[in-house]
Amino acid sequence: MKRLYRTQYDRKLAGICGGLAKYFSIDPTIVRLLAVVLFFVSGFFPFVVGYFIAIFVIPNEEDVRES
Repeated sequence: MKRLYRTQYDRKLAGICGGLAKYFSIDPTIVRLLAVVLFFVSGFFPFVVGYFIAIFVIPNEEDVRES
């Protein structure tokens, strides 16, 4: 069963992009580039709010492995 989590070792800020890349089995660089594009296209604020919400909603990798 695939689970979405924030990566512990493939992180730049909070591990959101690394976790999404693992979940969809793609290169993390592609996810990070898409995140930068979305950051500018969305007008900054909506993306930043969504990213902070994702930090609190998506569990850490070590929390998922413990349960």
